Amino acid sequence: MRLPIRKGSGPKPPLSDPKMTQEKYDELSSKLYFWKKIKRPKEATEVKRLAEMGDFSENAGYQLAKGRLRGLNRRIDELQNLLNKAEIIEIIGNEIVNIGNKVTVLNEDNKEKSYTILGSSESDPFKNIISHTSPLGSALLNKKNNEQIEVLINNKNKKFKIIKIE
Repeated sequence: MRLPIRKGSGPKPPLSDPKMTQEKYDELSSKLYFWKKIKRPKEATEVKRLAEMGDFSENAGYQLAKGRLRGLNRRIDELQNLLNKAEIIEIIGNEIVNIGNKVTVLNEDNKEKSYTILGSSESDPFKNIISHTSPLGSALLNKKNNEQIEVLINNKNKKFKIIKIE
């Protein structure tokens, strides 16, 4: 006899980076509240309604609703776990580059570019928000004004000079 393979079984993805701003923490807390207090009760009511129709093995609507509820419960657990382990980013100062700082660098072409270094969950390269785990973000950490760094990006060594830390 073959056992069914459920979507939820199998290896779990690695936990997300726990470093986040207070704004991101509040946003995720609101999402968790919505899922727990509004969405999950609706899904549970739907499962109960479909269960009253009888034969579970032939009831496709019930099976789908159960799957949606199971997936929602998994996402709630993951989000709750992330929020429990969250580390709120606090800007320490502007002497040395830390997570939370905005750093302006001068590249090899003498073009200025500013990056904000945050946690992985908030990175957005299109808005110049980079993760502290990215090649450039990790190279910038713990550096001072006027320091030069070299970063391997797309198999090319690129040089940057830090000109401002905010």
